[in-house]
Amino acid sequence: MLLLVDAQEGPMPQTKFVLKKSLELGLKPIVVINKIDKPAARPTEVIDEVFDLFVALGAKNDQLDFPIIYANAREGVAKHALKDESSDLTPLFETIEKHVPPAPQRLDVPFRMQPCTLDYDNYIGRMGIGRVYEGKAATGSPVTIKSPDGTARTGRITKILVAEGLRRVEIPEAIAGDMVILSGIPDIDVGETITTDPDADPLPAIAIDPPTVSMTFGVNTSPFAGREGSLLTTRHIRERLEREVETNVGLHVKQVRGKDAYEVSGRGELHLAVLIEAMRREGFELEVSRPQVLMQTVGGERREPIEQVIIDVPEDCSGRIISLLSQRKGEMVQMQSKKGHVRMEFDVPTRGLLGFRGEFIIETRGEGILTHAFMGYAKHKGHMPGRTRGSIISMENGEAMAYSLWKLQERGILFITPQTPVYEGMIIGESSKPDDMNVNPIKNKKLTNVRASGTDEAMKLISVQKMTLEQAIEYVSDDELVEVTPESIRLRKKILKGYERKRSEK
Repeated sequence: MLLLVDAQEGPMPQTKFVLKKSLELGLKPIVVINKIDKPAARPTEVIDEVFDLFVALGAKNDQLDFPIIYANAREGVAKHALKDESSDLTPLFETIEKHVPPAPQRLDVPFRMQPCTLDYDNYIGRMGIGRVYEGKAATGSPVTIKSPDGTARTGRITKILVAEGLRRVEIPEAIAGDMVILSGIPDIDVGETITTDPDADPLPAIAIDPPTVSMTFGVNTSPFAGREGSLLTTRHIRERLEREVETNVGLHVKQVRGKDAYEVSGRGELHLAVLIEAMRREGFELEVSRPQVLMQTVGGERREPIEQVIIDVPEDCSGRIISLLSQRKGEMVQMQSKKGHVRMEFDVPTRGLLGFRGEFIIETRGEGILTHAFMGYAKHKGHMPGRTRGSIISMENGEAMAYSLWKLQERGILFITPQTPVYEGMIIGESSKPDDMNVNPIKNKKLTNVRASGTDEAMKLISVQKMTLEQAIEYVSDDELVEVTPESIRLRKKILKGYERKRSEK
C-alpha cells in the first residue's frame, strides 16, 4: 500500500481516513512524499507529521518503521533520499518489490472472495468486484453467499471478467490473487463472502460509514417544467435512483410517504451533488430540497455527525475563519503558523458545514484550502444560526427587464440578468434584510411621446452572482427548493403563490 502525501500540504483528512483503514487491515504502508518540486515544499517536516499520524492511529512497531520515497510524479521521478539523482521511477518499484510480499496463493482450499465494490450492467445485472482471497472457481460453479449477519443463500457464477486496460475480458476460471468481476448473484453486496464451501468461515466484514445527510428529490413542478429536459416523470427518477443504488453503496433511497418524491441519503452534500449533476447531464429535470443532517438517538440522547476539518489560509484570514466556525459550533483542536500561512484543525458538526464553503471562499479570497472527513457521532451541539438574509422573490411571470433589475440591485444581490425568464415564486436574488421581499422584475420603464431632456440617469447593472449547483444547494432555506434542469439551475419557493405562502405562515 502506497500512502501518497503532498510535500507542502502534509497529511489531510482523507490521508487519515485511508491510513486508518490500512492499519486496521495490518498493512505496512510505503510513504511517498510527492510534489517535492513545489517552492514551499517541506518534506522533512511532513515526514514528522506523517509519523505523528501513524502514532495517533495506533500503528504497531513494524508499521512505524515505514520506508520513504520522495517523488515528483509529474516528471516521473522518484528517489530514496532528497540528495539522490534519479531520472525515473525505478527507486519506487524497487521499494515495492522489497517491502510488499506477494499475496499467498492457496489453491488447495475452497474458493473465497469478498466484493469491495459493485458495478451494474443493463444485460448482466449487478456484479461484485474484488480480490479472490483463496481457492479457485470456474464459470457455472455453485456458490454460497454469506452475509456479515450470519445468514446464507445460494447462487451460481454465470460470468467471470477481468480488466485489461480499459477493456473487460471474460475468463473461464478465477484463482487466488486475481482481481475479478463476478456476475450471476443479483443481490450481491459489499462485504459479503462468496464461497464454494457452505461450511467455510465468512471473511471479516467491511465497515461502511453510514449516511450523514439527506435530500428530497422530486418531479419538477415549476411553470417551466418540461422546457429543457427529456426525463421528467416520477418513474424516470425512481428508475434512475434504483439503478444508482445498485453500485453506490453509500447511497440510501426511500419514497416519501404520500408524495411523488424520494428521500436520498448520502455521505455529505458533495456526494449527493455529484449524483444530481450526473442526472442533470443525462437530461433529467427535478427539484431538490435543502440538505438535512441525519441525527441519531442513543440512550435517549440526541447525537449528530461530527467532521474533522483541516483549513490552510493566509494569516490575515485566520481570525475571521475561527470566528465563523465558532458560530457553527466548531471546536479548534490544533493550530500551526508557518511562512505566512496558518493550518487549523477543527471538529465541526456536519450541519455547521452546510453553506460554509461559499463563505470560506469569499473570506479567504480564494486562497484557502478546506478539507473535511467524517469522524463519528457526538452529543448534539444545540441551536445553530442559519442564513441571516431573506430572498428577493418574483411576483410575476415573464422576462426580467434591465430597468427593474437596475432599481432592485440597491436592495440586495441579484442572481439573474436582463431577459432571463422568471415566474411567480422564483428567487431572483438575496435581500439585504432578514425578511423575504416580493418584487416585480418584469416592469419596464414607462414610455411617453414627450422627448427626454437628456438628463436621464444611465442604467448600470452590477455583475450578478451566478449560482453553481453546489452553491445553490448550500444556499436554500427549508422553505425553498433548487430547480435543476440540463440547462439551468433556479431557486424557488416551495409554495409559489405569494398569498398561499402568507396563509401557510399564519
